[in-house]
Amino acid sequence: MNDLIDAPEIGLNGPEFSVSEISGAIKRVIEGEFSHVRIKGEIGRVSFPRSGHIYLDLKDDKSVISAVIWKGVASRLPIRPEEGFEVVATGRITTFGGQSKYQLVIEDIKPAGVGALMVMLEKRKAMLAAEGLFDETRKKAIPYLPEIIGVVTSPSGAVIRDILHRLRDRFPRKVLIWPVAVQGDKCATDVAKAIAGFNTLTPGGAVPRPDLLIVARGGGSLEDLWGFNEEIVARATAKSNIPLISAVGHETDTTLIDFVSDQRAPTPTAAAELAVPVRHELLVWVEAQSARMSRTLNNHLTTRSQRLRDLGRALPKPDVLFHYERQKLDHMSERFPAALTAFVQKQKMHLYDVSGTLRASFARSKVDSAASQFCLIEPRLKLALDRSVNMRKTEVERISSRLVSRLVDRKINDNRDAYHQAAKNLSNVVNQYVGGLKDRLTGLERLRETLGYKATLNRGYVVVRSGDAVITTTKEAKNAEALEIEFSDGRWSISGKQKATKKLPPPELDQGSLF
Repeated sequence: MNDLIDAPEIGLNGPEFSVSEISGAIKRVIEGEFSHVRIKGEIGRVSFPRSGHIYLDLKDDKSVISAVIWKGVASRLPIRPEEGFEVVATGRITTFGGQSKYQLVIEDIKPAGVGALMVMLEKRKAMLAAEGLFDETRKKAIPYLPEIIGVVTSPSGAVIRDILHRLRDRFPRKVLIWPVAVQGDKCATDVAKAIAGFNTLTPGGAVPRPDLLIVARGGGSLEDLWGFNEEIVARATAKSNIPLISAVGHETDTTLIDFVSDQRAPTPTAAAELAVPVRHELLVWVEAQSARMSRTLNNHLTTRSQRLRDLGRALPKPDVLFHYERQKLDHMSERFPAALTAFVQKQKMHLYDVSGTLRASFARSKVDSAASQFCLIEPRLKLALDRSVNMRKTEVERISSRLVSRLVDRKINDNRDAYHQAAKNLSNVVNQYVGGLKDRLTGLERLRETLGYKATLNRGYVVVRSGDAVITTTKEAKNAEALEIEFSDGRWSISGKQKATKKLPPPELDQGSLF
């Protein structure tokens, strides 16, 4: 094959080669001559297939060369290739015989100087700003006095010592440190994982969740700080539910995390000052507020006390307020016994009047009248029911031709049963009503006998009269010309000579005092 390449000219009778042989010879020549090259150009078309490889074009103002980054190399790249970036790609030239083309297999790719990095940074910044990651409305307030502070930084640098020293001087707090690489290829991935890891902790757990996060790094060049400009870090910061302070670089250094974080500190030491107040100043402020509150409370109590004393002098004495009510109570107390006696006597007389009007014959007449009315209604009710049944039968016969005989028979039986049940229920209701009236009459009769004075006479008491008047005292008995004593079985008259009078029936409405 070397003879093929070195031959100045091959005649018509020269050897023949296959397409693969020619393609392989070209591949060996190109790979031998360009085994390691560095190419500077602008990234054109870029594609990211599912295989994980990256296919792109490098171009300048005149030419274009295809390039490929294999999956293993792509996962280790410090930057993600994007169209329009000016880069320096390092790799080797090879051919692809399947399409008779050559391409650059990239092993490393870096921005072409600070200018390219700034262009990339501005483009990424504009994209994140368009998504709203820089909006002030989405930023969270920094807690005034966090209990636990999480710090994402290198554990071996001076930054963590400065933060711990400043926190100790101002207001000692518990600090959790998540060690990360703060520059290089692993920086962006470590910082993003640290922010997400702090957010997954459980409040009050074995490893408690911080109330505030600080992402810190010392100063450096743009390339050293580039890990904090990566999109993965910015999105992890925006997704954090814990308030976050960014303290990357010096005061003049600005990274994308500064725009997305809830607050930016110019230095790591300043981040510690923003995280906690000064303990001494806070104690002085609390004491001042306590003294101010005490003075305000004392002044308020003094004013209220003076106001109360002024109002108290305008009020009358308690004894004067109750004089009228005490007099009214005494007056009502004097009238109460007489009023109570009069009320009891009035109720007693009303009871006597009511008991005298109760008659068994009256109640029986009411019951007999109700029974007579029922006897008069019962035949009419029966006739009405029979008439209703006949009407229903006629209606059934009229439409019987359109009905199935089995259904008609069932309906007739149901109506017949309903009729008998209604008659039975009516009879039961009437019997219950009459029985209720009888029970009520019996109860009223017992009440009349119990409340009437005749029952009292049966227990040994008597009623003394002088004419139509009832004698209630011995003085009235001495002054009476004649006395009449009523016993349970009759009356006895006393005059000049004592003798029994004829037993007379008791008057229906008569009443008197009991002894």
